[in-house]
Amino acid sequence: MNRSFDQLLDEAVNEPTEGWDFSWFEGRATEQRPSWGYQRLMGERMARATAALDIQTGGGEVLAGIPAHPPLTVATEAYPPNVTKATRLLHPRGVAVVADPDEPPLPFADAAFDLVVCRHPVTVWWNEIARVLAPGGTYLAQHVGPSSAAELYEYFLGPQPDENNNVRHPDHDRAGAEAAGLEVVDLRAERLRLEFHDIGTVVYFLRKVVWMVPGFTVDKYRDRLRELHEQIEDQGPFVAHSARHLIEARRPE
Repeated sequence: MNRSFDQLLDEAVNEPTEGWDFSWFEGRATEQRPSWGYQRLMGERMARATAALDIQTGGGEVLAGIPAHPPLTVATEAYPPNVTKATRLLHPRGVAVVADPDEPPLPFADAAFDLVVCRHPVTVWWNEIARVLAPGGTYLAQHVGPSSAAELYEYFLGPQPDENNNVRHPDHDRAGAEAAGLEVVDLRAERLRLEFHDIGTVVYFLRKVVWMVPGFTVDKYRDRLRELHEQIEDQGPFVAHSARHLIEARRPE
């Protein structure tokens, strides 16, 4: 039985948002994955590392999903509910979780890690990454790119200026890494199809990815949500395109 607009909203509003587990979307929203397979690449690098740091681990889901961790593995996270979730998930795997406000400095000594990883950081502190990397160490990350899901946030916010849409351009990451003294050895970017099959998935996504539409609430955007609900009912899934780029940078010996 098809659920009503109000039923879909109520379900999405009451679903917890901590962590980066997106299994709630199964069968209701889809996102194409980048061709490089970030988790697989991370697992390969972790298998060769002796000391690794995962920055902004979220609920620890990506780090927990690799086959093996280095003898010393640490994860940082700022959001308290995620710290709790990551601790429960990662401690049994021998990974220490450190509550960190995601502001410089990182709470680690210089040259403490031969591998630093991060998936979808909110901010990237290049000088701190370079500082905690040992000579010859590697930063491997998947970043959100420019205009990611622009079709979705512009539906609610209207057209955004180019400087807003391009703030996460991979060229900026290359420049930031090189300015911090790192050598960029790999940089790849892709745009990927994202589909929302019901209005509940849109609401839950915007609650979870809070920077997409700042200050988003159902009450504030109810009229636009109803219009989008009717559009999906009449025309099929709402389609947007996410942007992702893989970056690998190395600290010189």
